[in-house]
Amino acid sequence: MTTKKTFTRRGFLKGAATAAAAPLFLPACTTTGRTYPGPTDVINVVAVGVGWQGSGNLDGFLRNNNCRVIAVCDIDEQHLLKAQNTVHSAYDDKNCKAYKNFEEMYDREDIDAVSLALPDHWHAIPAIAAAKEGFDMYGEKPFSHSWAEGRAMVDALEKNNCIWQTGSWQRSVENFHHTAELVINGHIGKVHRVEVGLHDGYSDYAKTGHLTAFGPPPAYLDYDRWLGPAPVAPYCAARVHKNWRWNMAYGGGRIMDWCGHHCDIAHWGLGLDRTGPISAEGTGVIPDRKGIWNSPTEYDVDCTYADGMVMNVSSKHPGGLKWIGDEGWIYVTRGKTEASDPKILEHVVGDDETRLYYSRNHIANFLECIRSREETITPAEVAHRSASVGHLCNAAIYSEQKVNWDPDAEVVSDNQVASDMMYPDYRKPWTL
Repeated sequence: MTTKKTFTRRGFLKGAATAAAAPLFLPACTTTGRTYPGPTDVINVVAVGVGWQGSGNLDGFLRNNNCRVIAVCDIDEQHLLKAQNTVHSAYDDKNCKAYKNFEEMYDREDIDAVSLALPDHWHAIPAIAAAKEGFDMYGEKPFSHSWAEGRAMVDALEKNNCIWQTGSWQRSVENFHHTAELVINGHIGKVHRVEVGLHDGYSDYAKTGHLTAFGPPPAYLDYDRWLGPAPVAPYCAARVHKNWRWNMAYGGGRIMDWCGHHCDIAHWGLGLDRTGPISAEGTGVIPDRKGIWNSPTEYDVDCTYADGMVMNVSSKHPGGLKWIGDEGWIYVTRGKTEASDPKILEHVVGDDETRLYYSRNHIANFLECIRSREETITPAEVAHRSASVGHLCNAAIYSEQKVNWDPDAEVVSDNQVASDMMYPDYRKPWTL
């Protein structure tokens, strides 16, 4: 087996208090000494990354009366000032402070929780730093930019007893919840295949795909800080906001952009939240490995699990996922649910059947768990496992050979290229 590092696993540490019997202040974390908010306390939230997805998450927190946004942080001054003004307008005051670096913001003594919405290559460093401070976190999917970062994040969160919610919000939507319950209760029999459909091609979200000429970055963007742990690269507009996901140095293409949604739900309905496949094998089309956008535009990868079940992750399928069992199939995507027999979908899951975690508001669930110290509907280990499917798919495509994976030890065997892709290659002075 080829491996570079070993990360210590730790059991999940849960707070002893329950919502029904919580004291005014919950006990302090024994690692960080931080005191958790009680049932009547307003939860102080800060937001790191307030661009595209970050602004949407910020609005979600602003709409919740159980918390208050006290600060925002971004290395793009335009994003930063817009977010600060949004908070000021929501609260009709000017008490929200703006920061360009999260390290300075983390020095505050009044932070309870952090909203993280950054490019994938910036997921691990600020999350681990926040965990060391004992902050609870709402972080975007995919969980990590590499497997090793994900495992390090899980370990840091567990060590410091931090609550984590992943932005895999489909778990808090009725049709995904209902179909996953039908599958896990055997209403289509034993599942032998899952077809996960993710999009193909590239989407020019920022309308900057044609802006590939190198030049100086705009004055409002701290571009070197934006690169952070990624390799030094000349600035061009096509590389950064929104479209960074098409460059493997910052994102993981369509596969990583969507695995935290549809692969996540597939695992949920199969009871595979805390494990993963034993192998990944398939092909992909990469138009230009040395280009600004260098992620796969087409892909078809079989991920095989210990019981022989195959999850086919492919751009050939319609967006969403289809569980295929011995007695039928169920397909679900946003706003649409189908089955081999419509009567399957009419079944009301009873109390005598397996019931999955219930939530209908992803951010509210996170805030509730900050008080109760219970796991969220999409905790760190679960998100790490769904992201791992994406990492393995990309590793199979780029190595052009089968990836054998031990989901318990979490190591690759007999594929050095794939093994290397499980670890980040940070530029100095950044470290994991």
